[in-house]
Amino acid sequence: MNKFGLLIGALAVFTAQPVLAQMDASIKLNEVMTNNSTSLQDEYGQHKAWVELANISHSTYNIRGMYITTDRSVLDRNMSVPERVKRMSIIPSGDERTNLSGHQHLVLFLNSQPNLGTLHLRVNADVTQPLWIALYNGNATQLIDSITVPVLAQDQSLARIASNGTVADWEVKSADRVTPGISNVTTVSESKVEKFKREDPYGFGMSIMAMGIVFACLALLWLTFSLFGMFMRHLETAKKVAQHHPIKPITKTVEMTMEVGHKTGIILQDGLKTKGIDREVYMAVIGMALKQYEDDVHDVESGIITIKPHETGWDDEYAQMTHFHEPVLPTTHTAPKIPTVPEMR
Repeated sequence: MNKFGLLIGALAVFTAQPVLAQMDASIKLNEVMTNNSTSLQDEYGQHKAWVELANISHSTYNIRGMYITTDRSVLDRNMSVPERVKRMSIIPSGDERTNLSGHQHLVLFLNSQPNLGTLHLRVNADVTQPLWIALYNGNATQLIDSITVPVLAQDQSLARIASNGTVADWEVKSADRVTPGISNVTTVSESKVEKFKREDPYGFGMSIMAMGIVFACLALLWLTFSLFGMFMRHLETAKKVAQHHPIKPITKTVEMTMEVGHKTGIILQDGLKTKGIDREVYMAVIGMALKQYEDDVHDVESGIITIKPHETGWDDEYAQMTHFHEPVLPTTHTAPKIPTVPEMR
């Protein structure tokens, strides 16, 4: 029975190893700062070098018992586990902050003492030399993640820029872009007004824009009124030309022609209604009207009749008297002849 229990326990241990290894692989080094001058402070107000761990999975995992080291000698495969543990700093238990949920981050302070708190580790970080830093599992045998940090300027950091943390792609971030405790890849939503305020804190751009709009409006008004004035001047010139040019008589002539044509049409219609009666009269009237129009006897102005004198001699009394009357000779008066009355029988 005891042998059976030991067998079950051994199977459970061996089965749990791949699962634990997979969970350990979800914890990654996410950001490192070796030369902290004015950046993140610990709970005592000290600026210490720090390393940030990230849980890249969606499951919760407690990182207590894992190891962090900056000593490359632990890479020796022949080194015993106790000797390797001496060269590492363990993440202590007893703090809820070490229980990382999915995609959560945790900052651990280096060059410190464990008695200052759970997040303080006895890990050396030299700011004058490139720093190799590694994360080991709880057995101090499996290397989970590592990175070599170059010499950084003050308040710069080396950050993994892959959003899921699975790709070892790192970049040096300036002091204003350091992101301890949060994702290194952040999307900042900024309105246009906030962006304008940030890019133009003293309002010079706003002043230039406002003056530009005002001058543009004034220029547009000047152009509009100039074009309007030019149009009005050309309109006045056109009116003067129309007054001096014989456009108006031509227009009146066309109107008179239309009027004569209209009246002619009425006359013809009336003549047709009478079945040809007085057709010759109508034709004579039309011919006379056209003749007068061609001879320019009447003015083209509507409602005005112009009579031009024409010497015909009809009022010459002497000529008429000598032309139409014979000379009368004097006669003697005789007694009127009395008519005879027939006898009545």
